[in-house]
Amino acid sequence: MPKTYSRWYHPYDSNDKYTRRVAYFCMEYAIHQSLKIYSGGLGFLAGSHMRSAFDLRQNVVGIGMLWKYGYYDQERNEDQSMRPHFTQKYYNFLQDSGITVRVVVNNHPVLVKAMVLKPEVFGTAPIYFLTTDVPENDHLARTITNRLYDPEPNARIAQSIVLGIGGAKVVEALGGAEVYHMNEGHALPLAFHLYQEYGQKEEVRRRMVFTTHTPEKAGNEEHDIQMLHNMSFFNGITLEEARDLTGTTGHMFNHTLVALRLSKVSNGVSQLHGEVARDMWYGNEGVCEIKSITNAQNVPFWMDKQLWDAQERDKDMTMQQRKEEMKRKLFDVVADQTGKIFKPDVLTIVWARRFAAYKRADLLVRDMERFLRLVNKSDMPVQVIWAGKPYPFDHNAVNTFNKLVYISQKQDNVAVLTGYELGLSWKLKHGADVWLNTPRRPREASGTSGMSAAMNGAVNFSVQDGWLPEFARHGENSFVLPIVDTALPDELQDEEDYNNMMRILEQQVIPTYYRDRERWLRIVKQSMRDVIPAFSSDRMAHQYYEMMYNYQVRS
Repeated sequence: MPKTYSRWYHPYDSNDKYTRRVAYFCMEYAIHQSLKIYSGGLGFLAGSHMRSAFDLRQNVVGIGMLWKYGYYDQERNEDQSMRPHFTQKYYNFLQDSGITVRVVVNNHPVLVKAMVLKPEVFGTAPIYFLTTDVPENDHLARTITNRLYDPEPNARIAQSIVLGIGGAKVVEALGGAEVYHMNEGHALPLAFHLYQEYGQKEEVRRRMVFTTHTPEKAGNEEHDIQMLHNMSFFNGITLEEARDLTGTTGHMFNHTLVALRLSKVSNGVSQLHGEVARDMWYGNEGVCEIKSITNAQNVPFWMDKQLWDAQERDKDMTMQQRKEEMKRKLFDVVADQTGKIFKPDVLTIVWARRFAAYKRADLLVRDMERFLRLVNKSDMPVQVIWAGKPYPFDHNAVNTFNKLVYISQKQDNVAVLTGYELGLSWKLKHGADVWLNTPRRPREASGTSGMSAAMNGAVNFSVQDGWLPEFARHGENSFVLPIVDTALPDELQDEEDYNNMMRILEQQVIPTYYRDRERWLRIVKQSMRDVIPAFSSDRMAHQYYEMMYNYQVRS
């Protein structure tokens, strides 16, 4: 492999602490509202990581995919229910890197072109986005990079080949990397490319690190190993050699397990998730060490500077005035989408994230009569906003979204917003008084949205899952639900969490907001002070160098 790095472009000299060359592979990045190539938390995390890599002058480049139709555009039918729409995207701020590489998919050659997002555009490390939509490819090959998380298994496998092997070849064209970081297992074919390059499993492990993001089965992909072999997933090595290299004995190939076997070190994305991941995977032979590096968000991008300055000076009146201004900007969106005028002096609860089943978007309406009493109490009214993108082919998730839409249509102070992307997410976190988080514990690996909400004066009200146990102190900087017995059936867990949530809302959260403003502001300020810098992505990006990229495998 060439040892010249003249094309490894950064507009700065690397900080001496971060000189090791790192290639960061991720299927999605949330960088800017105009760049629609992400679905949710994984992309938000990757975007903040690339911003902090730039801020800290780290020697990192990102490798991603240029999705022709993005994830999807969330639109509405005539009855206001959700309609996914796929629209071709164009980006004049991406430049042709001059790099085109060749991969093999299903025994057919496919050309992969790299478009570069230069650091000066949005303040990130350079990111190279891969596309197969080039004239030299046949029609089927050109569709590989059409849609993020394509529902067709063969398309998903082809996308992994493009990201992993195509991305590795782009990195080599840039001069090579010392560390290859897989942010989730989507880029796993990278490992087989490195194996072909270096010929030894230990040489692969010396170069590769891995971040696992979810304890959910759907997030830890499995495929039939023969199908993967037929699709050229293993980059030309025989099926027997692939089995031997990965330790796969049955017919099903687990991507996360193999990534853990072929990396020198890995990490979960919160302290709790690290524990859960170790319990999940340490019983398997050959798994690398699983550390914990808690996810975080980029402070300069997410935080309102005026609100932060006011809390630093303990200017309570200024804080309240600024928060009302931030709420009004969010309520302009509510009015535009729903025709409802929300009031800035009313407690506003926001639930906004992916509509995955375990996140329980509809927990708040489990008992409709009680919910209606809660939001319509005349002396202490409440406004509720939901937002989020269900996976468009998950009919149960779409039905949950639509159920909330229909409920909201009958209530003046309840809204469901579409278009949960960076721009709307920013306004929701700025405008929320309470950031509600209701996953079934311990199935939320991190849940970073609450971090950026706290940066903007929103009080977290949450199940003690993901990052929250490292942050939350009930009644001091947040409100948290008691931990329920996870051995209980889901229905009983839901019932217990619901009753605890409503009790705390009715008896603590709402009365504090209306009847003890001094205490409410103390909680808000403590929350803002505790979230920074502990949950700043600068801390996270630094830890990745210290704990992962510079890690030496013990003999």
